[in-house]
Amino acid sequence: MNLKSLTLTPPKAALAEMYPFNIPLVRSAPEITFTAPVTFFVGENGSGKSTLLEAIACAAGSITAGSADAENDHSLAAVRTLAKQLKLTWHKKTRKGFFLRSEDYFGYVKRLAKMRAELEIDLRETEVAYKEKSKTAQGLATIAYRREIHSLDTHYNGDLDSRSHGESYLAFFQARFIPGGLYLMDEPEAPLSPVRQLALISMLKLMIAHNAKFIIATHSPILMAFPVATLLNFDSLPP
Repeated sequence: MNLKSLTLTPPKAALAEMYPFNIPLVRSAPEITFTAPVTFFVGENGSGKSTLLEAIACAAGSITAGSADAENDHSLAAVRTLAKQLKLTWHKKTRKGFFLRSEDYFGYVKRLAKMRAELEIDLRETEVAYKEKSKTAQGLATIAYRREIHSLDTHYNGDLDSRSHGESYLAFFQARFIPGGLYLMDEPEAPLSPVRQLALISMLKLMIAHNAKFIIATHSPILMAFPVATLLNFDSLPP
């Protein structure tokens, strides 16, 4: 597996009273060893579990699902200072995998739907512009648009935007999975019914068989029941 442990070094005095260093979890300067393939961060809202997860994503250079990467995600600006205080130790460093927040996912689906709609418009306009041309010319002019539309439909097994949130969320997750990746997930249960949370557990089980590692911030007792997972309760310090 990949990520082995993290150590948080205390910040300079000038930063100690500023967010996110004023969160009790961060003040406790945790040292965490990731011995299990799945680690759950649990605790009440405001306990710092999402903040620490975001900082790990920044420190690891994770791809943020739906955008470029955690290093350039503007919404993560505040936690980048925390990420600089994290020391990550690796069995084998990787940038495979992604960092996923549920709110990012819904925005991503909307962007995909917009991209596909624009491709359809461009395709129709090109077909009209070339309707008097030969079949060969029409094919050459439209092939790029058709290829992109086909790629979107094939990669995500159809139109994500037309499905229920739970269905499309699981389809997205399955499509983006790469063996050996590090997957950081913030409250993935948000769009999932209890039955679909069980489906996610089945997917996690299959993926850890391919050397994937998961760190998940969650409130879901269903996900917390995942066998062989480690639970870190951030309501009790140190974690």
